[in-house]
Formats: sequence, C-alpha cells, structure tokens
Amino acid sequence: MSITVRDIRAFKERGERFTMLTAYDFPTARILDEAGIPVILVGDSLAQNVLGYETTLPVTMEEMLHHTRAVARGAKNAMIVADMPFLSYQISVEDGVRNAGRFLKEAGAHAVKLEGPSYQLAAALVEHGIPVMGHLGLTPQSVHAMGGYRVQGRSEEDATRILDESGQLEKSGIFSLVLEGVPSSLAERITGAIHVPTIGIGAGPHCDAQVLVLTDLLGLGFGSYPKFAKPYADLRTEITNAVQSFARDVVAGDFPDEAHSYH
Repeated sequence: MSITVRDIRAFKERGERFTMLTAYDFPTARILDEAGIPVILVGDSLAQNVLGYETTLPVTMEEMLHHTRAVARGAKNAMIVADMPFLSYQISVEDGVRNAGRFLKEAGAHAVKLEGPSYQLAAALVEHGIPVMGHLGLTPQSVHAMGGYRVQGRSEEDATRILDESGQLEKSGIFSLVLEGVPSSLAERITGAIHVPTIGIGAGPHCDAQVLVLTDLLGLGFGSYPKFAKPYADLRTEITNAVQSFARDVVAGDFPDEAHSYH
C-alpha cells in the first residue's frame, strides 16, 4: 500500500488539498488508482448507486464486504476506506470492532468510516489497530431521525454541537473527518480547529479535501443531482448512444463483420 494514514495527515500539514472518490467494483477502482486518486471510499452509497435501494439503510455487511474485496483487487496504491453499514456498529462496541475487523481481515480495506459521534467505538478501533475516518453533519444512516436529507449545523446551537463532536472524534483517534451537508462557514471553523484533515461533500471549499460519489461525477445518475455534485462527464448519454449503435449494427447485419470474426 502506497498511501497510509501518515500520508493523509501529512497532506494537511503541508497545506496540500487532496481527493477521495467512491468505487464499488474492480475496473472502476483500477481506473481511479491509475489516475492517482489517493483515497477510495467503498461507500454505503453502494445501496442506491449499484443495488437500487432507496436509502443506504438496507445494505448489509456481506454486500459491503463483497464490493470492498472487488475494489481491493483493483487498487494497489490508494488507501481503501470501507463504510460501516447501518447496524453493523451501533448496537455495541464489540459488534463494531468485530465487523470493522472483517473489512481489514477479509476484504482488504485499510480503514473504516463511521457515521456520527461514536467516540467510544472509534477509540476502541484505533486501539485495535483499525484506522478510523469520522463522518459528521448530514449522516445518511440517520436520515429518518434527521427528518430527511437536510443541511445540518445552520443554527449556532447545532453548529457548536458539530464543532464539539469533531474535537471529541479527533481525541478518539480518527485520522480524517468527512463533513457532509453543512454550511461552508461551519466547515471552515472545523477545518481550522482540528489537526486531522477534513473531507467535504456539500460542505463548501474550505475543507482539506473533497469527495464525490463517482456516479454523480461521471453523469451516470437518474434525474437531478444534489446541489453539491458537479457532473464532469455525461456517461449516461455516451453509454446510451453506444448500446443503441451496437443494436442498430446487429439488426442491420453489420456486426460482427469480417474484422471481428475468426477464420
């Protein structure tokens, strides 16, 4: 593994911005790795973007392990972070340690990500040699408790709470912190207050790093995109055009031609 926890911390120390992207399979992980993306997240966003669930809640440990294995086979240089799925760590610290360990032992991940202020578990994982990425702000696994996908930390009370949680997570030993769906001014305050890198998604430009869901970045989504997501390509249209061209060639008898046949 080329990228380590020490490297991630060093990015912030040098004032060097970096990127993280999601991947869910071998070929995508290989492309991201060869493109030089330093951190690949096997996100529980797998639920909606690959498996067709409505939220992240239904995705299971076995599904997350399956896709993490595929990503680990494709990426040789990037740090691979696996999302801990819903109820894989909330019931007890023991469950959390056991399931987090499976990502490293069975699936080839280098670290895990936890949503919310799970201080005790984060500290226990670090004590057991499992690097932890934190996640505060809009935490999709708590979508029902939050009343939907709403920006968090807009009131001074909520902002102070999230700022305090970030400091407590840092004390618990996390090596980085995802900030999702918070005002950019709050993300700036947190980024300046803690020593570990912040990774923003819908948190404005002041974080130490940025992450996007790859299907959003590539324009593979259906319908509208979140406000914070910028499609850098329109692969949905490209794929549609390609498969329709193939179908037309087959119907017309133009494929396969002599060049694509064995003799």
